[in-house]
Parts: sequence; structure tokens; C-alpha cells
Amino acid sequence: MQFRRRLRSRIVLSFLIFGTLLSALFALSTLFLQNYLEDQLIGATLQEELDDYVNQLKSDPSVVEPFYSRIQGYVTRPGDPNQTVDAAVRGLATGVHDVRLDSGMVIKAAVRKEDDLWAFLLYDISDNHRLKQQLLWALIGAVLLFSALSFTLGAWSSLRVMKPVTDLADRLQAAGDEGVPERIADDFADDEVGELAKALDSYAHRLHHMVERDREFNADVSHELRSPLTVITGATELLLAQPDLDEKIRTRLLRIARAARQSADITTALLHMVRAEQGIDKDSTAHNVGDIVNDVVHLYEPLIGGKPLKLQVVEEDRVSVIAPESVVAVTVGNLIGNAMRYTPEGEVTITIGSGQVTIEDTGPGIPEEDIDHVFDRHYRGQNISGKGAGLGLAIVKRLCELYGWSIRFANREEGGLRAELLFFGGD
Repeated sequence: MQFRRRLRSRIVLSFLIFGTLLSALFALSTLFLQNYLEDQLIGATLQEELDDYVNQLKSDPSVVEPFYSRIQGYVTRPGDPNQTVDAAVRGLATGVHDVRLDSGMVIKAAVRKEDDLWAFLLYDISDNHRLKQQLLWALIGAVLLFSALSFTLGAWSSLRVMKPVTDLADRLQAAGDEGVPERIADDFADDEVGELAKALDSYAHRLHHMVERDREFNADVSHELRSPLTVITGATELLLAQPDLDEKIRTRLLRIARAARQSADITTALLHMVRAEQGIDKDSTAHNVGDIVNDVVHLYEPLIGGKPLKLQVVEEDRVSVIAPESVVAVTVGNLIGNAMRYTPEGEVTITIGSGQVTIEDTGPGIPEEDIDHVFDRHYRGQNISGKGAGLGLAIVKRLCELYGWSIRFANREEGGLRAELLFFGGD
């Protein structure tokens, strides 16, 4: 079906179908006209000769039977006691008929049967039949020849017609993702394809400026947010350093410090994502995922509140990742935060090992029809309450694509949801 959807294929098929139908129609018309004229001419001649001979015979019984090189005439009585006429002809009714004899001869027989006599006039059309077969094969050959010519012409024409379009597609595919897009309209003629190239140039430049503007804005916002977050972090650290600080105030200051760190991590991760850069090189150090997960769990513990919810971390073996610590924290933090937010009771278990982090909860899970949409921006599943803009998992997906990680969700048989973040060997 893909072949039929290509424009060039449509042009070739159109030429092929048109040429074949046209030549086939011509061949059929030729055969029909030949058969019609033959039947009319020979049949009318035989019928006229037979009627004339019978009338002569009635007026003068001594008139002998006509004799021609290819025409034979017979006059007999009903029943044909002498069996002079071939049985295949003798049983025919009055009229003109085409008959193939046992000898292989093809004849056209004019028959006239009256009460007192039967008259037959036979015309050998074997040569006509043989020529008709040859004409039929010749016309079939002509149809095939015209079809081949039509296909060749269609292929050549489509190649010429589609070449500018193919060149335009190649130029678009070769265009780079970065930098100002090059103008391509200058390389095409001032025709329909040239107009399309101009429209694509205009669209590409508008899209480039819009993307650059948004990228610069997001980068500036992410960068500018770091300054107030640094001030908040520094102020809370100074306040926490006071020895006579009230315990309630200390708890609130710790929450502020954790929220500031979380915001700083998100800001740093978004800055890498906006710039589409990993922020790592071959000399970057590897971070222990277990330490990052424990810090994130400590940060999210206040979300438990008064819920009968148990939060535990199981580190089966060490997992190290070369990536900014803030990116790992944001990615894991979104998954842990969602599990805690949508699990009213039970437990949330974070398992670290085998190059991945697995978060399992005892919440309601996700309907199977919604699992494929969890990464969509602003998407919230059915019967999901609470605050949130539906951007957390969309950000996680972007970060995973940037660093080559893999993430997948599945409902647990015993209830709840399993989220797997694979740092190595993901598909």
C-alpha cells in the first residue's frame, strides 16, 4: 500500500492503466467490427444466393446445384434419405449458422427448410477463422506493447516531474537541527515546487525564531531563579546555625531549605533540558544513585503527613550514574512523589540495583488505557484528584531522552503501580 501512496507511483500507474485500457479498447473494437462486417457480408451473401437458387429451382426443376470453389450447395428432401449433407449441418434450423465439422473445417451454413425441400449453402471460412486467430494474437501483442510503452513513458515522465520534489525532500532531510536554516528556494525554478520551497523557507525561519525566543526565555528564567534560591538557601542555613532556635521554627526552616534545594535541582535540570545538553564530559564523576534516592526520600517524607503510609528504600547493589546530581534527583523525585501522592495507605518501596531504580506502591494503579498517556503534557488520569499541572512525568521523559535512560510503568498483579527507571540496558 505504501507504493500506491507515492505520487510518482500514481503517475506511473495512471499512464499504465490509461495506455492499457486505450489499446485494449482499440483491440476489442477492431475485433468486434471485423466480426460484425464478416457476419453481415458473408451471411447476407449466402442467404441471398440460397434464396435466388431456390426460386430458380421452383420455376425450373432442371436447374443444377450451384458449384463454387469455396461454396457448396445441396438440395434434398426432408429427412435427407441419401445423407449427402453432414449431420452437423443437416439438423440446423432455417437461417445462417457457424459450424465446425468433425474434419476441423469451419463453415458458415445458410439453411432453408420448406415442406417439400431442404436447401443448404455452405461457405468454407477456415482461412477466415485462422486469420481471425492471428489477428487476435497480433492485437494482444499490440496491447502488451502499448502497455509496456505506457509504463516506460509513465516512469520517465514521473521521474522528470518528481525530481524537483525529490530534491526538495532531500534538502529538507539534510538540513541541520541547529543554527539558522539555510534558504533552499534559491536552488529551485520559479514554479510550483519553487513556491513550495519559498513557503518552507518562510515557515522554517519563523519556527527557528520562535524556538530560539522560547529557548532563551526559558534559559533566562531558569538562570535568574537560581539567584533567589541561593539567597533563600543561605538565609535558612544562617538561621539554622543559631543554637537557641525554637524546634518548631527549626522544622519549618528545614522544610524551606528542602524546598529550596528541590527548586534548585529542578531549575538546574530544566536548564540542561532547555539547552539540550547533558552537562557531563568524559571526566565527570559518577554519582551514587542510592545516596541521591535517600536524600530525595528524606525531602519527601513530609508529604506523608498523617497517612498510614510506609516509605522504605532497599539498596540491593550500588548503582552509579554519570549525570548531574540535580537531574537524577528530579527524575527519581517525580516518580517517588507521584507514588506517595496517589497512595492513600500501605507502602512505597524504592529498590536500587541492577542498573535501575524501581518504585512500587500499593495505590490504585493506572487504568491500562491510560498508561500510554502518562507522559503527555497536562494529562491527568481519570478519578485523579489533588493539585498538579500534569508536567512532572513529561519533564521526566524529556530528561530520560536527553540522557539515554528508559522508563516504563506497569500495574502490579497484587495491586498498585510499578515504575522502573533504567539507567543501563533500557529499551
